[in-house]
Amino acid sequence: MLKATQLRPGMIIRHEGELYTVHSVDHRTPGNKRGAMATRMRNLRTGAIMDYRFRAEEFVDRAVFDEIEYEYLYSEGDAHHFMHTGTYEQIQLTNDVLGDAVYYLIPNTTVKVEFYENKPIGVLLPDTVDLTVTDTEPTVQKATASAVMKPATLETGLIVNVPPFVNEGDRIRVDTSEARYVQRVE
Repeated sequence: MLKATQLRPGMIIRHEGELYTVHSVDHRTPGNKRGAMATRMRNLRTGAIMDYRFRAEEFVDRAVFDEIEYEYLYSEGDAHHFMHTGTYEQIQLTNDVLGDAVYYLIPNTTVKVEFYENKPIGVLLPDTVDLTVTDTEPTVQKATASAVMKPATLETGLIVNVPPFVNEGDRIRVDTSEARYVQRVE
């Protein structure tokens, strides 16, 4: 069991008697109301996509499967290639299995691939990933850290809000659970 606030893209959970893989998670706290985790999940049996909102304090039953360490190699269209770090055997996963996790995959990233009945059904990402900014508005002179953020497109296609001092070509650390800027990496 884990709290709903600990849900991450790629996790597999048991919800209402069915297995679901979490595609995306968004922590929402509307005004003075209680926080909630808005999730988009895919039913592993039927393949149906479902949006569900968990209360932040709610507990979720995480399904435990075989977790095997793989290294991400490269992508070819909708296919993403991974290599087993022990046997060097390669597997290929599609966007259906990976969900939003594809936005955090850069070559040589080590992830844990979850298997159910010897079939890959999801990945567990590291807590943070360092990515390069490929497109953002130019820096404003004398910009300091402030509450004002600007959108930045990263090398994987992910768009996150960054402080005004971040430029194209900078490497930044991104929190994989909330798709949020953490810090600039030197």
